[in-house]
Amino acid sequence: MASKRYLMIINPISGNGRYHDLEEKVRDYLGRHDIEVDVRHSERAGHCSELAAEGVRAGYDAVLAAGGDGTVNEVASALRDTGMTMGIIPRGSGNGLARHLDESADIDKALRVIAADYPRDCDYGTVNGRPFFCTCGVGYDAAVAHDFASMSSRGLSTYLRACARVFFKYKPQEYDITADGVTRHVKAFILAFCNASQYGNNAYISPCASICDGELDMMIVRSGNMLTRCSVGIDLMAGRLDRNHLVEHVALKTATVRQQPGPGHLDGEPVDMPEVMEIAVHPGKLRLFADPEKREFKPLRTPLRSLRADIAYKIRARRARKNNR
Repeated sequence: MASKRYLMIINPISGNGRYHDLEEKVRDYLGRHDIEVDVRHSERAGHCSELAAEGVRAGYDAVLAAGGDGTVNEVASALRDTGMTMGIIPRGSGNGLARHLDESADIDKALRVIAADYPRDCDYGTVNGRPFFCTCGVGYDAAVAHDFASMSSRGLSTYLRACARVFFKYKPQEYDITADGVTRHVKAFILAFCNASQYGNNAYISPCASICDGELDMMIVRSGNMLTRCSVGIDLMAGRLDRNHLVEHVALKTATVRQQPGPGHLDGEPVDMPEVMEIAVHPGKLRLFADPEKREFKPLRTPLRSLRADIAYKIRARRARKNNR
């Protein structure tokens, strides 16, 4: 009998329903580390949270979320404040929190991290009581999230089309922000609150963010003009956004934002944000399997290393699929 039992929750539509051999792969790999894996599939929105809560009540040793950022948000929402350890098996289009933890969306590496059994007590944030674990925000990125959600396909190419479509029509908005007692008025293209470093797909909105420091990073991307906003996009992918002259970075524990009600996002999922947003960090309240050998973030180097890992994984996965035919 295995010494540990994990529950794996699979969102079958994440990543366009790819990785049909995922259950066998996970059970085989973790079984070699004396871990038994039970599998459940989500059937509707919110079902991942229900399954994760059942996993806590059933006394599993850990719960694994196999899906994208929305799946991770649902599972983590049920596991926060419980002490239950969560693992992430990335199979979505962005995989923001998974990439922050492991520097890639490599499922093989994710399994190695889970098997290494190195849990860390991590932070999460809330906006008006609703949890987020990677990023939340309003502005251009939120408008993109809403546009992307309306499109019929998923993946990086679709997301880039949404970015381009919204870029030319989005107008910067005005915000009154009180952060840890200090009030400011800003006109911003993006207002993001970050627990982790990136949106996903190696787009580093807050390159040096830590999920274990007891703070959130507020990134204010000021309005600028069409040309200077392009420089923001370049620095976003290079991991240098905190050095861009349009960007202000503020570490905080709480914030209140007053704005025109409109589009927002929680971990990339589109939501409608009200006139007043109350932001708070919850230190050390989510237990996550993390990479014990993760290297320090370096601009340019880390994004390139992650890109190489993505390419190498895709090549290996393609070869494996050919060999199994």
